[in-house]
Amino acid sequence: MRKALRGILSLAVLIGTVSATGASAGAATAAEPAAKQSNGSSSSESSNEDIKDRILAIPGMSLIEEKPYPGYRFFVLNYTQPVDHKHPSKGTFQQRITLLHKDTTRPTVFFTSGYNVSTNPSRSEPTQIIDGNQVSLEYRFFTPSRPAPADWSKLDIWQAASDQHRVFSALKKIYSKNWLTTGGSKGGMTATYFERFYPKDMDGVVAYVAPNDVVNDEDSAYDRFFARVGTKECRDRLAGVQREALVRREPLEKKFAAYADGNSLTFNTVGTLDKAYEAVVMDYVWAFWQYSLLADCETVPADAKNATDQEIWDSVDGISGFSAYADQGLETYTPYYYQAGTQLGSPDIEQPWLGNLSRYGYQPPRSFVPRSIPMKFKPAAMRDVDSWVRNNARHMLYVYGENDPWGAEPFRLGRGARDSYVYTVPGGNHGSKVAGLVADEKAKATAAVLRWAGVAPAAVQADPAKAKPLAKFDSRLDERDAELQRDQGTLRP
Repeated sequence: MRKALRGILSLAVLIGTVSATGASAGAATAAEPAAKQSNGSSSSESSNEDIKDRILAIPGMSLIEEKPYPGYRFFVLNYTQPVDHKHPSKGTFQQRITLLHKDTTRPTVFFTSGYNVSTNPSRSEPTQIIDGNQVSLEYRFFTPSRPAPADWSKLDIWQAASDQHRVFSALKKIYSKNWLTTGGSKGGMTATYFERFYPKDMDGVVAYVAPNDVVNDEDSAYDRFFARVGTKECRDRLAGVQREALVRREPLEKKFAAYADGNSLTFNTVGTLDKAYEAVVMDYVWAFWQYSLLADCETVPADAKNATDQEIWDSVDGISGFSAYADQGLETYTPYYYQAGTQLGSPDIEQPWLGNLSRYGYQPPRSFVPRSIPMKFKPAAMRDVDSWVRNNARHMLYVYGENDPWGAEPFRLGRGARDSYVYTVPGGNHGSKVAGLVADEKAKATAAVLRWAGVAPAAVQADPAKAKPLAKFDSRLDERDAELQRDQGTLRP
């Protein structure tokens, strides 16, 4: 794992309170009185209490905390959800939500990461584009939003979409303008599944770098991707380091054992230190292209055979992260690996440059979930979603990165799609956004988002080339690397 990101295996987004300079003039006029009151100034009590009172009047909604934020109100909430939406009487659990409130007259973005929710204020790209409110939802079974006891059979894409539908239905009574749903990676998948099961809820979908593993056992698209991504020089550098990490397994595993002892790491879930070590090494090439750019190849040892053990260790650790498959690294992500092994699917690539050096190959999700949790794969789930998107997509935008491995199996649009788009960021990685698209596609995508949200200015309606975000960019509030920080170091979307 990159040294600057060491320890970031929780899903906290490292965004602090920002200054009011990043908020648009519209945000200041709409929400600033309440924000000032929360900071102890002289705004009326009624303006401070009103939106919070309305939110907390929703049955099942409770406040965890409110954090002062210039130009906004930011709430961290719990919402009571059924464990099983098909049988609501059979128990409930508390699901965390955050709400970045700007104004009830503005549109709202429903953001899902597919993992934990950050409890610090931030804006997704669509929220900045439309200058709106943002509701963020923690995915079910990610702690603390986990039923107790946990019936893992209730962790599936329909149950999660139904969580989102109930939250939307409750808040739509307050935020009555247009709604968009968005997310990156697994969050983009989550946004897609929500649209598939509840197509009448949202006015648009913006899904970033969303994998679409339609046939779990057919992964040749990934092999073709790795055969041509970047440049041959870069591919050769990465392959050389990865090979050496397996050739030097004995001395490097001794180093790994000392590292594990020093950091109190255990390997009960994956089984052995040897399996954990190889899993990290097998991720190396994938993780590089997922998180890095072609220019970063300069940091990879050019002559791996003559590199020191420490140089090989540092390169693998800096890209894959040696703590990734320890119990302590896996625990947070058990719900993801469970879903990968039951519905989402997972990649399996050949990596022929390794010859016979691998003992285990790409280990399946079952290897990363405690054996006490039963798993059975359901191949129909992704086929159903893929078919639905091809034939029914309305107001859906997909953005991929050219050099992101997860984009090797993307969502595609068929003849039944309407006012929907798939764009690719040249040279982009897993952090690709609308902002990175070529100028014409960037304008078209931005115009579509504004149009779906119902806030496209007349000039943009007449000429999409004039489209631009309605809220000014703020380097902290609109931090684009948050999702990369969340997932850095293991093979997860």
